[in-house]
Parts: sequence; C-alpha cells; structure tokens
Amino acid sequence: MSQNREGFNPNAPTTNTGTDAGTGSSGPGSSSSGSGSTGTATALTQTAQDYGHKISEAATQAKDYVSDKVSVVGDKLKELQDADLGEVAANAKEYARKNPGQAILISAAAGLVVGLILRGRRQ
Repeated sequence: MSQNREGFNPNAPTTNTGTDAGTGSSGPGSSSSGSGSTGTATALTQTAQDYGHKISEAATQAKDYVSDKVSVVGDKLKELQDADLGEVAANAKEYARKNPGQAILISAAAGLVVGLILRGRRQ
C-alpha cells in the first residue's frame, strides 16, 4: 500500500489520520500506550455497573411483588379454612352463572395445571 504513495519516505515520522484512532486495537509491530483501551475498559465497567444496578432493582421489585402475592394467597387460604365447603360451592356456582366465559377459562386453566402436575409425577 505504501508503494502507491507519492513521495513516500520510510524514515519520516508517521501521522495518525484518525481512521483507526480510539478503536483499542493495534496492529503487529506497533505499540499502544493503553489510553484507548483504558477508556473502553472504563466505559464497559460503567455499563456493567449500570446493568447490575438495574438487575438489582428488578430483583427487589420482584421480591416485593411475590411477597405481596404470597400474603394474599395466605389470607385467602385462611378464609377457606374457616369457611363452610357448602358455602364455597354455592358461591362458585353463583359466580359461574354470572360469568360463564370466565368460569370455563378458569376451569380449563386449573385442569391444565393439574394435568401438568400429574404428568410430571409419572415421568
């Protein structure tokens, strides 16, 4: 490539044209002071810390959400333990009469869950 340049002097100092500056890569036989790679490493460290912070926040939110739902389920189980089974069945029938579409979907989802649980035990 240097053979096509006019007035090429191999003893002349080289100048950087900016085409590969800051990429952090160096060719064979060249030395790098490390300033480009240090900037890249700092940027990567900052990005990793940002993602770590976001993941930590998401984990905290998920923990709070799950603990809230567990407490709600616990409360419902306590209510069911204290309730009469005949009353619960009557309430379920009344709900199914008022909302037949939702009742069918809930029944299908419950059947799917029970089927997956039983299938998992057989294997």
